[in-house]
Amino acid sequence: MFRAGVRASLDPALVQIVGEADTVDSAVERVHALRPPVVLLDVHLPGGNGGGGAEVLQRCADLTGDVRFLALSVSDAAEDVVAVIRAGARGYVTKAISGPDLSAAVVQVSGGDAVFSPRLAGFVLDAFGTGAADVAVHDDELDRLSAREQEVMRLIARGFTYREVASELFISIKTVETHVSAVLRKLQLSSRHELTRWAAQRRLL
Repeated sequence: MFRAGVRASLDPALVQIVGEADTVDSAVERVHALRPPVVLLDVHLPGGNGGGGAEVLQRCADLTGDVRFLALSVSDAAEDVVAVIRAGARGYVTKAISGPDLSAAVVQVSGGDAVFSPRLAGFVLDAFGTGAADVAVHDDELDRLSAREQEVMRLIARGFTYREVASELFISIKTVETHVSAVLRKLQLSSRHELTRWAAQRRLL
C-alpha cells in the first residue's frame, strides 16, 4: 500500500519508475540488475540481516557513483538519518513530504545534489562536523595528491561517474580510472564509498 502511494504521488513527467522491491535482499538484487540513476530507499526495509536501508547501501557500495540513493522514512530520528548518510545515501526525506517535493528531490539527487528535509540537515552537519578536528591532523593525506588527483577525488566523492568526471575535466575515461586508482592507493582506501566518507569528514565535498 505504501509503495502504491509513492508511485501515485510521483510526477511521471519527472520520474520514471523502473522497478520495486519489498525486502533488503530483493532490493539489492534489483538495484544491481537495473542500475537506476536514483533509488528511493525505505530506511526500515525488512529482511536481509536486519540492517534496513543502510544494509542495502552497504551491499550496493560497488555501484557508488553510478547509482544514487535517496532515503525515505517515517523516522526523523538523528541516529536513523546519520546511519544511512554515513552508509552512502545522497539525501534523506521523511514520509510527510508532498508528491511534488518528492519528485523534485529525486531529480535533484539524480543531478548529484544532496537533499534533506529542512530539520534533518542539522543532524548531518553535526555528525560530519565532528571530523573538523581531524582535518588539521590529516592535511598531509590531501597533500599526497596532485592538483588533478584532488579534482578527480572531489568529483568522484560527490557521486560523479567516471564518464561525468571525464566530461567535466576534458580528459579520457581511462585517465580518470588511472587517477582514481592513484587516489585510492595514496589514501589507502579500498572503494569510492570509503573515499566519499573520507572527503565528507574533511568537508571537501
